[in-house]
Order: sequence, then C-alpha cells, then structure tokens
Amino acid sequence: MQTESRLIMANHFHINTPLLESVSMSKRVGTSVFLKMENSQPSGSFKIRGIGHLCQQLATQSKGVVCSSGGNAGLAAAYVARKMGIPATIVVPSSSPQLVVQRLQDQGATVKMTGRVWDDANAEALRLSETEGLTYVPPFDHPLLWQGHSSLVSEVSASLGPGLKPGAVLLSVGGGGLLCGIIQGLKDVGWTDVPIIAMETVGADCFNAAVKAGRVVTLDDITSEAKCLGAKTVCKKAFEYSQGSEVTIISELVTDQQALHAVETFLDEERVLVEMACGAALAAVYSGLIGRLQDEGRLATPLGPLLVVVCGGSSVDMQQLTNLKHKLHT
Repeated sequence: MQTESRLIMANHFHINTPLLESVSMSKRVGTSVFLKMENSQPSGSFKIRGIGHLCQQLATQSKGVVCSSGGNAGLAAAYVARKMGIPATIVVPSSSPQLVVQRLQDQGATVKMTGRVWDDANAEALRLSETEGLTYVPPFDHPLLWQGHSSLVSEVSASLGPGLKPGAVLLSVGGGGLLCGIIQGLKDVGWTDVPIIAMETVGADCFNAAVKAGRVVTLDDITSEAKCLGAKTVCKKAFEYSQGSEVTIISELVTDQQALHAVETFLDEERVLVEMACGAALAAVYSGLIGRLQDEGRLATPLGPLLVVVCGGSSVDMQQLTNLKHKLHT
C-alpha cells in the first residue's frame, strides 16, 4: 500500500509548496501568519493541483486538451499537457496580457484569442472540445479539480503537525474552484470548524454578489483589473457551500487599489511578486480587514494562526505592475 501511495505521489504534477511564517504580517494581525506559497508551483499558481489531477483521470488517452483561461488555468493545462506529451489549445479572452500569451506558447500550447472576458473564451473552448474531439479542462468547476486542490490542506496539516490548526483560512475567489477545494480539504483533515475568509475585488465579485442575492447571479461585466478573478458567474458548488452549515465562509470585498497596494507591500516585505487576484486575499491583512472582522465578532479574539493561500499568478511582471499603477493612479 505504501509503495502504491509513493507511486501516486511521484506522478503528481504539482509540488508540496513551502509553508512560511511571515513575521511582518503576523505583527499586523497580532497572530502567527502562515503563507502557503502556491506561487512556487511549476505553472505559477495553485491551479496545477486540480488540473493535473483532472488530466491524469480524464486525458491519458486524449488527442489533446482545450482550456479556457485568462492565465493561470491555461498555464497549468499547458504545462501538464506538455509533460503528458499531448497537444494543448488554450482559449484566452482579449483582456489577457501579452506576457501570458507568450508563456503559454513557451509551454508549447496553441493560443486562440476569443471575446472580451473569460465567459466568451469558455464558449469557444466548449465548441472546440465538441468539434475537434479534445478533452475539455474546466478552470474551476469540476469535482476532480476540487479534489486536486484539497491536497493543499493536507500538506498544511502535515506541516503544522498534530494539535495545531489554523484559526482561519484566507483566500481569493474567482470562479470558486480554490474555495471548493479548500473546503473539501478542511473536511478531509477534520478542520470544518475553521472559518474561511473569501476575498474578491469590487468588479470581479460574482461570489459576493451571489451570497448577497441568495442565489447564483451573473455579473453584467468584469470591471476589476484583477482579470484572473474574472468569472461572471461563480460555480454552483461554491454558492451551495455559502448557504450551508458545513463550514463558515466570510465573503468580503476590497478595491482594486487595495489589492494593488497589497501586491506592492508583499513584494517589499516578502520579496515575492504576485498578481492582483492574489492581492485580493493579501489585502485582508494589509487593509486591516482581519482586525475589523474581529471587532465585529465575526472572527475569534484572540485568533489562532492565520493561513494565507498565496495563490500566485503568472499574469504579472514589473511592466504590468507599472501599468496597473498608472491605470489605478496609486
């Protein structure tokens, strides 16, 4: 059984990422802050966990994969396909930065640009899967993705060791795939009493809009610069979790300016560059949101260790950061 387990582990496309304690962030929130550094994954983000797992299950005999993505899911699919020796077609919206297109091509993927937002690109990816006979790789809405993402929590549990668990988990929400995976992971290790703080930016807030409306809603448009959070509709499972009693989810928003400030502060203090989508989660620490939630009685005081999922992101470089600063006048 142990040999079989080791073989399965050896076939993973993702790595067991570092869990680092941040002294500066811990000082800000008054409790230990642990960073799960998903930015160090081979494809640059947590997406490779779920996408690698899904491709292993569904694409081993495939003539190729097709994925719709503004960046990170596509990069994960392209990386996995290259490692599996099968072709990858990645459909991106026109809002995707050129550096993402280049990185996709560097992984050997065929890149097709369609529409303005992810939803447009996704419609084309679904069409190609039908007409070309390709395996469709969804970016966030599939149980195999969530199962793959759940491995993040078991790694944290093993790193922290027996008797220690987070006081809360802090993460960003786009389409809801990471959120569903983290919830599954919390259930797997028996941490369902750990609350989740789910962060989005104003203008890419399909989860928060659904929570407020009490039903899944579709945003008219994505107006945030955090394009990788840019799904207009959250996955149904994420919404169902928000309405259930299995786990506590606190849905909060920050502005693009707050997310960008978080990216810059994180770069200064932790020496790591992440994209705006990741900055949404980091902004909960840097903007004082954690303290406010404690003052409101929505988070415990004192709070146990805060686990921050540094989801990463490959759609950023120094030029992109400069452009964002000009655009948002920070």
